[in-house]
Amino acid sequence: MRVVLATANAGKVVEMRRLLAAQAPYVEVLGLADVQAYEPGPETGATFAANALAKALEAVEATGLPAVADDSGLTVDALNGMPGVLSARWAGRHGDDRANLELVLGQLADVPDERRGAGFVCAAAYALPDGRSEVVHGEVRGTLLRAPRGTGGFGYDPIFLPEGMALTSAELSPHDKDRISHRGQALRLLVPRLVDVLRA
Repeated sequence: MRVVLATANAGKVVEMRRLLAAQAPYVEVLGLADVQAYEPGPETGATFAANALAKALEAVEATGLPAVADDSGLTVDALNGMPGVLSARWAGRHGDDRANLELVLGQLADVPDERRGAGFVCAAAYALPDGRSEVVHGEVRGTLLRAPRGTGGFGYDPIFLPEGMALTSAELSPHDKDRISHRGQALRLLVPRLVDVLRA
């Protein structure tokens, strides 16, 4: 079985390959670099689910293969749920992790510790060449620190302290991060369903 991961984010490719390999080692996971190049469209959905499904459908149309995609981001309570679907381009340029993180820290500079709640949210979708598709969700709650800690992960991981943990997402081992992460939760729901439909 061959499945395309519809993301150009290198960190997500590594993480999603690891998660899929753990649950479905017999599935060959292809990144966008492994298939004929196509130009992904802009993420214009108002929700994580809309963006995830659009990316999966786009990958199926371009490659003819089953596809998995996700859209995920940080929702900050004190920012009324933002940056949300704008997480990857919060500072203005898509994928500038450092600028995005520093902007959020600046916006929360005067917010007291007890009001620094946040969540990492993930919508994960699969789409098949026959038109079937499904979207699931995962979320992990936590608190935003005042300064980055750790060198692992990507994005906002260095300032996100998951509930009940002493380490930030960037300080956790890949195994421990996968166990609790929003993407890990979503893919643990999605992969068995995808495997079932592929086998059928």
